[in-house]
Amino acid sequence: MPFARLATATTPTCHIGLGLAAVGRPGYINLDRDQDLGDNRSVDALRARTHELLDAAYAQGVRYVDAARSYGRSEEFLADWLNARPDIDDVVVGSKWGYTYTAGWSADAETHEVKDHSLAAYERQRAETDAVLGDRLDLYQIHSVTPDSPALTDKELHARLAEAAAQGLTIGFSTSGPAQAEAVRAALGVTVRGEPLFRTVQSTYNVLETSAAPALAEAHDAGLTVIVKEGMGNGRLAGPHAPEALRAVAEETGLGCDAVALAWILSRPWAGVVLSGAATVTQLVSNLHAPAVDLDEDQLTRLATLAEDPHAYWERRGRLPWH
Repeated sequence: MPFARLATATTPTCHIGLGLAAVGRPGYINLDRDQDLGDNRSVDALRARTHELLDAAYAQGVRYVDAARSYGRSEEFLADWLNARPDIDDVVVGSKWGYTYTAGWSADAETHEVKDHSLAAYERQRAETDAVLGDRLDLYQIHSVTPDSPALTDKELHARLAEAAAQGLTIGFSTSGPAQAEAVRAALGVTVRGEPLFRTVQSTYNVLETSAAPALAEAHDAGLTVIVKEGMGNGRLAGPHAPEALRAVAEETGLGCDAVALAWILSRPWAGVVLSGAATVTQLVSNLHAPAVDLDEDQLTRLATLAEDPHAYWERRGRLPWH
């Protein structure tokens, strides 16, 4: 598995990955993103910003990068960066299929992405990803699986994914919504010719949304690499918006709320890679302090009190505007 490369890495930041959701397209739902990016959201401007982030992340030991077909031109930006640096061969590249980007490079589009977990969508988007990333793709994930997703029951799709796995591609899935735990457990039961299909799971988990934790622990015990996304709660855990308990712990550690929030996730024994969704190098550098944060039991307990009802959390997330 490509993630074995991370297990043997020597830098603490190998357990932090860089997600490109916030910089691969002009609109996204993270709080304050309009301030982070400014007015210039041109393709060239976001390409340059993505490359700046990738340079900084790689220099600090980050070795996993996460893109998706629906993250605008994230795959293209990443491929450009890789092609310009042929000496870099130790980056693990993940992408996702299942959502189609439909915003036409506008932050004000009525619809930004459309979900389709059919076999036809997989074949179309796999060809699109291959045309951009080629053999640099290590991990291909089904994007935002929910318990009712046809991707959990489509045997023909499973067979095609297993074919890709037999050719060396790692197959995974991501989850979203208040029933993440149910989706994870359903996916763990998917087999092809008696063998588990999925080798990674990527789920939303943070101090506000902890409902998937038991299922993610089960996935880890089953041998899957667990990737955590939205560790900052789409900006709700960043300094200006952080709840009081998080701000208090951050002050005690002398580091930012973001580093503490990510450190809390890294303290979970099942968390393999925690994604930074930084939109600026300043944010990235602050995020990368997370492995150095040593939270004591009292601090961990105080942060655990911030957990919300998952339905309330996802309802609020669904109301976040695209900036």
